[in-house]
Amino acid sequence: MVEPAAPSISFLFRTDQGRIDRKTWARGGLRLGALLAVLTAVGFLLVPYMRHDLANMPLLDWRVIAAYVYLTLYIFALVLIAICFYNLSAKRWRDRARPAALAGLVPFFALLASAAHWLYPQMDNEVAIWSVVAIDLLFILLLIWTVVELGILPSKPAQD
Repeated sequence: MVEPAAPSISFLFRTDQGRIDRKTWARGGLRLGALLAVLTAVGFLLVPYMRHDLANMPLLDWRVIAAYVYLTLYIFALVLIAICFYNLSAKRWRDRARPAALAGLVPFFALLASAAHWLYPQMDNEVAIWSVVAIDLLFILLLIWTVVELGILPSKPAQD
């Protein structure tokens, strides 16, 4: 038996139209997850250079500038990865005979949880830690539900 050709990257990530099976969704999601992991690992390596102490460093230190340029590009990449994940997941939600709009939940709560983790240390206890934990828990539950629905459960026939 000949396996069908893999869908193009353009089809998977640039549009939310169409349908895909769970295997294709898992492969696409793993690609996006691997890219996110690599970009995040590099970001963590640059965190020490994002703390700029003028008492010990010159005003224009190339390492600090490079770290913040990377941070800017990283944020742009996060938004693109979220859009790609939405497009990929919308196809799979449609294949499960569910509203494609559900694909926006995981990227939205991932960005919300990231923002909460960034904001919490900046606000000097103005943001309650329970709110950060609640957003994290909601994100984790949504992620588990999405992986089960899209990565494990079979396709359903289209309902016209």
